[in-house]
Amino acid sequence: MNEVLNLILALVAGFLLGAFFFGGLWWTVQKGLSSRRPAFWFFGSLLLRTGTAIAGFYFVSGGHLERLFMCLLGFFIMRRIVLRLTEGESNQLAKEAGHATQP
Repeated sequence: MNEVLNLILALVAGFLLGAFFFGGLWWTVQKGLSSRRPAFWFFGSLLLRTGTAIAGFYFVSGGHLERLFMCLLGFFIMRRIVLRLTEGESNQLAKEAGHATQP
C-alpha cells in the first residue's frame, strides 16, 4: 500500500511540475511579446523552468524508476491540460501578430 501511495504522490508532483513548467512558458510568452527585452525573459524563464523541472524529477524519483515514470506521466498530462486551457488565447495572439492569417 505504501508503494501505491508513493506512486500517486509522484503523479501529483508531476502535475505540479508540469503546471509550473508549461504555465510558466505561457506566462513567459505573454510577457516576452510585450517586453523591450524578450530574450531576457525567454532565456531566464528557460533556465528557471528547466532547472526546477529537472530538480523536481530527481527528488521525486528518489532513485526509483517507477516513481520517475509516474512523475513524467503527470508532467505530460499537465502539458495537455495547459494546452487546452490556453488554446483560445494562443489563437488570438497569432491573429494579432498576423502570422496565422497570411497565406
